[in-house]
Amino acid sequence: MIVLMAGLPGTGKTTLARALAQRTNGRVLSKDEFRHAIFLPEEIEYSSRQDDFCLQFMIETAGYLLSQSPTKFVFLDGRPFSRRYQIENVLTAAASLHHPWRILECICTEETARRRLEGDASNAKHPACNRDFQLYLRVKQHFEGISHAKTVIDTDRSPEECVAQALNALTN
Repeated sequence: MIVLMAGLPGTGKTTLARALAQRTNGRVLSKDEFRHAIFLPEEIEYSSRQDDFCLQFMIETAGYLLSQSPTKFVFLDGRPFSRRYQIENVLTAAASLHHPWRILECICTEETARRRLEGDASNAKHPACNRDFQLYLRVKQHFEGISHAKTVIDTDRSPEECVAQALNALTN
């Protein structure tokens, strides 16, 4: 199954994806890690075009992993999936690969997102240099609502509750 981790920056997509991958023997494919593996630092531009390129590579990798290994879940992370075309591209690819999909949309309060983003920046924990609260506000301003079936997970709740809700969504 291909799982889209959707939501604004700082809403806990990566943390949840990693916890789910551990519990399901799944794999997390991160757009930011793909970007840094493909491009030299001076080539990184954080553009939609480069993001789309990395996502296409992630989709190809997901298809390969799902067809060649015991992996049951591939979590696509590192992109908010804030535009409908981004989701449509993944769902079209999942259909052509004959794999089911799920969308997990992570949400939290704006203050929680701000705190997480500032903490990641001060610890240099995240590979994306453009990830800050201003990015959160820009993405939020242009976020197109997700019209497909999805499970909304409020990551202000405990990690255990979030993982339990997500696992339920993935197995039902």
